[in-house]
Amino acid sequence: MTRDRAVAATQRQWDEGRFLGELVRLVAIRSESQEPESRPELYRYLREGVGPMFAAMGYRTQYFENSVPTGGPFLVADRIEDPGLPTVLTYGHGDVVRGLAEQWRKGLDPWTLTIEGERVYGRGTVDNKGQHLIAMRALDEVARARGGKLGFNSKFIVETGEEIGSGGLRQFLDDQGALLAADVFIALDGPRQTLTRPEIKLGGRGGVSFDLVVRLREAQHHSGHWGGLLRDPGFILGHALSRIVSAKGKILVPGWTPARIPNSVRAACATIEFEDLPGLPEIDPDWGEPGLSKAEKIFAWTSVIVLAHTSGTPERPVNAVQGEASARLQVRHTVDVAANVLVPALRRHLDAEGFKEATIVPVPERENFPASRTDPDDPWVKFAIASLTRTTGRPPNVIVNSSGSNPSLMFVEALGTPTIWIPNSYAGCGQHGPDEHGLAPLYREGLAIMAGLYWDIGAGEAPERKPLKLA
Repeated sequence: MTRDRAVAATQRQWDEGRFLGELVRLVAIRSESQEPESRPELYRYLREGVGPMFAAMGYRTQYFENSVPTGGPFLVADRIEDPGLPTVLTYGHGDVVRGLAEQWRKGLDPWTLTIEGERVYGRGTVDNKGQHLIAMRALDEVARARGGKLGFNSKFIVETGEEIGSGGLRQFLDDQGALLAADVFIALDGPRQTLTRPEIKLGGRGGVSFDLVVRLREAQHHSGHWGGLLRDPGFILGHALSRIVSAKGKILVPGWTPARIPNSVRAACATIEFEDLPGLPEIDPDWGEPGLSKAEKIFAWTSVIVLAHTSGTPERPVNAVQGEASARLQVRHTVDVAANVLVPALRRHLDAEGFKEATIVPVPERENFPASRTDPDDPWVKFAIASLTRTTGRPPNVIVNSSGSNPSLMFVEALGTPTIWIPNSYAGCGQHGPDEHGLAPLYREGLAIMAGLYWDIGAGEAPERKPLKLA
């Protein structure tokens, strides 16, 4: 069996409908981690959904409870062929966001797979059931192609709490470090930048959320009698916000932005291609840090947005000077800026600007997530780039870290592995909203990409284990 034949055999999983047959079954399991009443479905997804599939692939399967009571359970499947071979840890999450059935287009249901042309509708088709199913089917076909051997050790972790912040995952990785030890971490999740070019992501930006509150008095007071005499918290908050970013979106808080963009990161950003898709907004080119490209702004720099901004009761305004105004902000940052410096830096900045009365109030922990980035020059990254190029005939976009979030840092810190994400969705897929769907060409190409990558790892050409290099 050759590499090309192994790739073709994996693609037949799609052509012959076997992949879709499995996806129908997985999508039907209502594993909504955001809904407490759906908790039994999280267990069902592991024990009745993917667990039997791993067992049929020759993997040992183990199930674990979460140390966090509200967190979902874990499955770890492993297949150890030789301790001297490279070990690959693959990741997926079996939980999904709320189905929101009433918001789906007529004729569609989140728990029923529906095919319309190249679109495959259903909750989890891309986030993340369909994507980790690609990895599972590719692993199985490569092993079959090599006469029952992968040529490397394979470990697979499926969590069920990613959509609620992966609570308990870091503790689980610490507790099960020996079980999950690997040379490289590979996951399939998220959208690609284009439909025409494969992609590799090397981590994620972090996020820190907090409320900025101006509280001047307990009560409201008649606007006619007191307007112009009492300080207005809405205006004071607005002025405080104007000290955080300029009128054109440049961040003004010292310490919030990277001192420099690493050369390897800047070089990777320079090669990224984007695709304009129908329904997506056009960017505002004059907004944000001057002198940076689009790729550098979203992958290599800090951004901050106002998630909500209130003074009084907008739905029922009253003629009164308000006593309080608040805004919820979210800062997205790269590994170049530590999460724990953001709030203290803002406090110092607001004090220096004369806004000592604007208080910073933390929000629940699940609103925050850490940043991570594997260096684009890491040997495993270069190996993966070469493999994807060989399979598709096109070099992949190398995204130094996703503009969104993922649990990369947990695996980096707990296991010391380079993290490589290979997304097989697209920006218009509708994940987290109604009408979530995958695209047939991306499923088929994803099966080929993963079969080629797993084949190459098993061919004895994988990098030697070296200390992890972070950008």
